[in-house]
Amino acid sequence: MFLDRVAFEVEGEGEPVVMIHGLGGTSNTWTALAPAFARNKRVRLDLPGSGRSARYEGALSIGVFVESVLKIMKSASVERAHVVAHSMGTIVAAHLAAAEPGKVRSLALFGPLLAPPDPARVNIRLRAKKVLSEGMQLTADALVQASTSSETRQKRHAAVAFVRESLMRQDPDGYARSCEALAEMQPADTAKIDCPTLLVTGDEDVVAPPQSVRMMGEKIQGSRVEVLRGCGHWAPVEKPEECIALLNKFFSQRRPAWQTSSSRTYA
Repeated sequence: MFLDRVAFEVEGEGEPVVMIHGLGGTSNTWTALAPAFARNKRVRLDLPGSGRSARYEGALSIGVFVESVLKIMKSASVERAHVVAHSMGTIVAAHLAAAEPGKVRSLALFGPLLAPPDPARVNIRLRAKKVLSEGMQLTADALVQASTSSETRQKRHAAVAFVRESLMRQDPDGYARSCEALAEMQPADTAKIDCPTLLVTGDEDVVAPPQSVRMMGEKIQGSRVEVLRGCGHWAPVEKPEECIALLNKFFSQRRPAWQTSSSRTYA
């Protein structure tokens, strides 16, 4: 289905879950985690400028992304949802939770960040120029090496292929516009996030390293940080079984169990 040229899917019944992919991702980022959402109404979208969504005319921004999620939620008759997100999508999810707390039941964020660190913003803008001049292949190959763990590259060849294909299939113009949007993103007001929050990263995640995610967790009341061993930035793809286990535990917990922030490493 399409809404304002944005591709999305709605499947299943039960408490709604809205899934937001990251830069270079699509709705298929979440396919391997399907068992965790078997009892949920599942809403997945390709953000404007990404995947199957049509070419976006004009500049992309955090506002455009949040508005797209809200429009699709309304179209899918979803008033309140668990929100699951990856990478850049976690910034979108945090802004959604801060701006519309009544619409977000919980947050489960993989490879999470509140905003890119300032040194990274320069590199993200340079990446946008690179893909416009050279296409996606060189960037895809470089990101596979940088963003997946050594264990994934050595043992999980299907995961490596998925990440590379996800990146290779992006339209260079849409990807470049998404890079520009990401480079401009500022943190959401975490004081306004008032829902159970799970933060999951990998011990080899160079985009959302464990220490940065722990600092993020300290800013979100009642959040819990989990660190996956042998995992890079693409946790839902690199460690799907472990992510499913964490999601099952998270969704089964009642809110009081998440009032005190905590952090641990998960094998």
